[in-house]
Amino acid sequence: MSLYLIGDVQGCDGALARLLERLDFSPSRDTLYLLGDLVNRGPASDAVLRRLQGYGDAARCLLGNHDLGLLTVAAGFRQPKPGDTVQAVLEAPDREALLEWLCHQPLVRLEYGVLMVHAGVLPQWEVPQVLALADEVHAQLRGPGLRDFLAGLFGNEPDRWDDRLQGPDRWRVIVNALTRMRFCTPEGQMDVKTSGGPDRAPVGMTPWFDAPGRRTAGQTIACGHWSTLGVRLRPDLLALDSGCVWGGCLSALRLGPTPASHELIQVDCEAAQIPGNE
Repeated sequence: MSLYLIGDVQGCDGALARLLERLDFSPSRDTLYLLGDLVNRGPASDAVLRRLQGYGDAARCLLGNHDLGLLTVAAGFRQPKPGDTVQAVLEAPDREALLEWLCHQPLVRLEYGVLMVHAGVLPQWEVPQVLALADEVHAQLRGPGLRDFLAGLFGNEPDRWDDRLQGPDRWRVIVNALTRMRFCTPEGQMDVKTSGGPDRAPVGMTPWFDAPGRRTAGQTIACGHWSTLGVRLRPDLLALDSGCVWGGCLSALRLGPTPASHELIQVDCEAAQIPGNE
């Protein structure tokens, strides 16, 4: 049995198929952990969703900002942005089944000693709190209040966590941290707009994983979301967005018993979008 972490696919089903062939992946034997942004910007988001849905429990996915964006577009609360490529999902004969499956994917997983998120974790949060806050959002995605939740989902405020937050403001901060954040202050003020590399940090901010005093500093965290960061592997960080949809490659990390035994496997991607809002 092999365990694989896979970075942002973003609708690149051809690259995903080649990667799985390279891995000799078998759903009866192996497990995939996809770190969010399954859809959008690539040419075949509908095929990616069908493929992963078909693997059952062998494909354990996270939601990224593009996946949540698809849900809000499908619900009629947003229009597709220039460059979005989710129309095939919206017009698919199995549209409702694909969207229902997507709603049942979590924001966070903690398995085999790895905390998996799409974007990042605020420095004030400890691991149990991350899991509990993600579960609050999961309950909205899977419950009768889904439309109200999606209606208030996107926005950049509040830009920091407060235990007293309630309702849409509370859920928005949780979602922004877990699916959009790249930089933050030590006090947990987020930047969800800046899309450059780590050297482009706004004044007073650092990449979230280098925030001083981060309470999850002793926990290995796997993430995607940040293509200009690229693959970055260290004992406490497994960052695997290698910019497949931007002309880079699609990356998988085979988890070994120790960090030194992890194995990085990559395939080139046929899609080459113009870099923009990731």
